[in-house]
Amino acid sequence: MRVVIAEDLALLRDGLIRLLNAHDFQVVAAVDTGPDLLDALLEHRPDVAVVDVRLPPTQTDEGLKAAITARERVPGLPVLVLSQHVEQLYARELLSGGQGGVGYLLKDRVFDIGQFIEAVRRVAAGGTAMDPEVISQLLAKHTLESPLGALTAREREVLGEMAEGRSNSAIAGRLFITEKAVSKHINNIFAKLGLPPSSDDSRRVLAVLAYLNG
Repeated sequence: MRVVIAEDLALLRDGLIRLLNAHDFQVVAAVDTGPDLLDALLEHRPDVAVVDVRLPPTQTDEGLKAAITARERVPGLPVLVLSQHVEQLYARELLSGGQGGVGYLLKDRVFDIGQFIEAVRRVAAGGTAMDPEVISQLLAKHTLESPLGALTAREREVLGEMAEGRSNSAIAGRLFITEKAVSKHINNIFAKLGLPPSSDDSRRVLAVLAYLNG
């Protein structure tokens, strides 16, 4: 699986390269600026990109802007964003395209190697991998008037677990309910969000994106 990395801290960049190489990824480019990232994404069209939000030259949102521009030119290009802090505007901007293959993790999560590698693989496969802290803060912004206002408290819990990328069985284990109950809640979520019948994987991604976009 081919990966492009964008990280301006040399130590972390080298660490990510070693970590991904050790787990059967092929790092085809590792860059440290926004313009270089955009060039690398368009040239290599990787299976997944691991991108720091803040990159030179501005150290603001260069990484995110490059990733969004690349996804506009290569629809569905999988991008996993790493950020030092939860920045809701960045999270929403990344998700605004309404497609899967996106993730937003705090950099601290990289130290949980298993969780990080799983997130990279999930995003590469077209799914979502959202940091629990990002989900928590976005959820706090929802109101009863939002499209998600019709969901019950339990349905919102299930949708939050889906946003973290968990399967039905994993959600059941986390919430101490049966898989049958999880399936029922998910079907209710699909219905309330007006998601037409399609593959379950596709509808899961659409439901998560609706959830995170509020």
